[in-house]
Amino acid sequence: MMAGLRICARIAQARPLRDLLGSIARPRNSTELDEATLELALATCSHTLYHPMGTCRMGSDEASVVDPQLRVRGVDGLRVADASVMPSTVRGHTHAPSVLIGEKAADLIRS
Repeated sequence: MMAGLRICARIAQARPLRDLLGSIARPRNSTELDEATLELALATCSHTLYHPMGTCRMGSDEASVVDPQLRVRGVDGLRVADASVMPSTVRGHTHAPSVLIGEKAADLIRS
């Protein structure tokens, strides 16, 4: 991440952009776009902007954490019913697919 910030800082300090961009917005009260500012930015301003998913991949292969019935392999009576079972990233928001997964889990549990 620091390497990416350094590239952005170099671009921002280039003559065509330097006067157009104005003052540093974050971290607050920063006046120089130096290494200390970039380190502070990473420490105080960086966070994920995506909805975590895919950490308990569902699949029929033995390497998957969850089987197609949302059961955790090797654990009796435990199912996972959230975005973590999605095997790959979806193009849209994860809310609707997560609701669908929850509804499917409810159907599986009731049957």
